[in-house]
Amino acid sequence: MPRRVSTTRGREFGEGVRAVVAGSGLSSRQVAELVDCDESKVSEVLNGKVYLSRLEVAVLLSVCRPEAAERNRLLALYPTRHVLGWWQQYGKSAPIRPGTVLAHVAMAKELIDWQPHALPVFLRTDDYARELMIASATVPQEEIDERLRVQAETRDLLRDRLDCTFFIHEFALRLQVGEPAVQAEQMLHLTMMANWAHVKIRVVPASAGAHAGMTGAFTQLKFPKYEPVVWLEALNSHTFVEMKDSIAGYEAVAGKLDDVSLCEQASLDMINRLQRW
Repeated sequence: MPRRVSTTRGREFGEGVRAVVAGSGLSSRQVAELVDCDESKVSEVLNGKVYLSRLEVAVLLSVCRPEAAERNRLLALYPTRHVLGWWQQYGKSAPIRPGTVLAHVAMAKELIDWQPHALPVFLRTDDYARELMIASATVPQEEIDERLRVQAETRDLLRDRLDCTFFIHEFALRLQVGEPAVQAEQMLHLTMMANWAHVKIRVVPASAGAHAGMTGAFTQLKFPKYEPVVWLEALNSHTFVEMKDSIAGYEAVAGKLDDVSLCEQASLDMINRLQRW
């Protein structure tokens, strides 16, 4: 089945419209009558098959009456919904709940993650993550508990049988985060996760020297119906890469990481050795 033409922005816009309609308490027929269009068109909009005109979007939002912030967000997204690539800029720090990230991980069927400096967010224990947040220059202390709850939500997405491959540099494993007990618990957690049938952990050993992954961390998401997306996380922004040539570059890096990484068993052996420090 061919993949549908879709973008990160377009999917977020569509999900937002569906949520607004669902939260209005109105049926598709009632919305259609108020917007003055066929009920079948409203159904197709909610299923992501067609788009409303800008005027129809404005009328629909006025009918469903979402909060002003959500109304303005959707109106701003509308004219850019066909644009490939999305650089989401924030203020001093990234948002507590990265909605676009969570939504796309939930939709994905395969995840390939590369981390050269710290362990992947999907594999972190709460104590390990807390230490990283305490060390951060931009995460407010009063937000840490809420951010940990969101991270737990992120971890739970792996339970939906998402096929995952995590490439982790040896330096990220050896970097002690917090007290020795925190590090020991994190290593034990990695051992447990490595035994999940749909989770592969591959360690890039320090002995590999220079390698293709030195260009930086990334997460590639592959979907049943859409083209792949690469998610890049920075200090106070998220970037979603969608151009085919750009995606091909990250796939080439993943291929090189596969070449230089230890096999799954050797990776697990290294993690077990580090547990016994």
